[in-house]
Amino acid sequence: MNFQDLGLAEPLVRALHAKGYDQPTPIQRDAIPHLLQGRDLLGIAQTGTGKTAAFVLPSIQRLSAAPKRTLPTHCRMLVLAPTRELASQIAEQARLYGKFQRLSVVTVFGGTSVNKDRQNVRPGVDILVATPGRLLDLIDQQALSLAQLEILVLDEADQMLDLGFIHALKRIVRMLPKQRQSLFFSATMPPAIRQLADQFLDQPVTVSVVPAATTAERVDQYVTFVNQTEKQALLTLTLADPAIDRALVFTRTKHGADRVVKLLAGNGVRANAIHGNKSQGQRERALGEFKSGEVKILVATDIAARGIDVSGVSHVVNFELPNVPEQYVHRIGRTARAGNSGIAIAFCAEDERPYLKDIEKLTRQKLTVQPLPADFLRQADRIKAERVKAVGADPLPREERPRGPRPPARPRATHQPVPTNQARRRRGGRGRGGPRAAAGA
Repeated sequence: MNFQDLGLAEPLVRALHAKGYDQPTPIQRDAIPHLLQGRDLLGIAQTGTGKTAAFVLPSIQRLSAAPKRTLPTHCRMLVLAPTRELASQIAEQARLYGKFQRLSVVTVFGGTSVNKDRQNVRPGVDILVATPGRLLDLIDQQALSLAQLEILVLDEADQMLDLGFIHALKRIVRMLPKQRQSLFFSATMPPAIRQLADQFLDQPVTVSVVPAATTAERVDQYVTFVNQTEKQALLTLTLADPAIDRALVFTRTKHGADRVVKLLAGNGVRANAIHGNKSQGQRERALGEFKSGEVKILVATDIAARGIDVSGVSHVVNFELPNVPEQYVHRIGRTARAGNSGIAIAFCAEDERPYLKDIEKLTRQKLTVQPLPADFLRQADRIKAERVKAVGADPLPREERPRGPRPPARPRATHQPVPTNQARRRRGGRGRGGPRAAAGA
């Protein structure tokens, strides 16, 4: 089966052919015919399965088949994404697939000029890709209206809930016209997503290319048990593997990502970090260097990594296991994209074993145990010595710092406090305005 067999118009097929796409993926094969008919859809698909094209292609065709003048400050199609990177990726693909159509595509998200976003949506937009926060900013400023909306897409719905967007989404749904097409896509399908889908979707068709919460079949998954203090040495040895083309390293916190980059630099390994504390320019520069291969290691938090669609990511390293097991599914989905295979490696310390148990329960599979490298302790000591020599002793995170005896408590002051002017006046002293001051006046 090819894209023409799915009912896509010639301009879209031509755009796909120009990108080298001839055969649809399972999610595209199963979803596109329903979406061309205008059905609501609940799609369960892991990242890297081609779901962006699954909703962008039929939506472009439907909008082009019924051209209409968009009123100022209105949009015909709205795609909601949880992160800036994912919003940018969706908009980029929409422009690519629709390059032979006359449809406008605008992206709005936080961290950029809201005045510029106001100007971009003022003439009216065919396809608007937005994060919920910035979308509501524009609506509150009366710079945008959803009254003419024809198609709504909620991508990475489970991540929306993880980031606390539930109240924003409920507010948005109240502004939408009842007559619309609504699409939900998610890699996992917890009960909260089902409940949210009931509010947005009308008699949807459900398309699931894999069982909910399973991991990509083309990803070989390993776990190495290691002490928390030895993870940095293990990461350095792992990244020295010449088989690694590009590696995405995950930490749980922003500060943890910066610390890993610093420690890798001390061992002569160049890496960039991408997380919420970085400016939009820094995030785009880091992602651009990673895509081009100039920097082969990108350290990221879960939130910032959503939307990283980079072919050639050979390895995903879970430097810290996620405390939310669904995040593991999204993390390893950054490799094995576009039909390729990939490798996911998890570093598991003793206090992270409960997280590993939750992950294996959710994914319904055991990770293959990979032992520590031969002569690991000697190599770890050597790496630590080289790092200290290069950058000095780096501060350990709070949980790894040795706990010594508490310093002795400071002795309490035994002297009498210096009396204030008000106290002196009460005692008839020399305070300003007191009796003695008046007598000497």
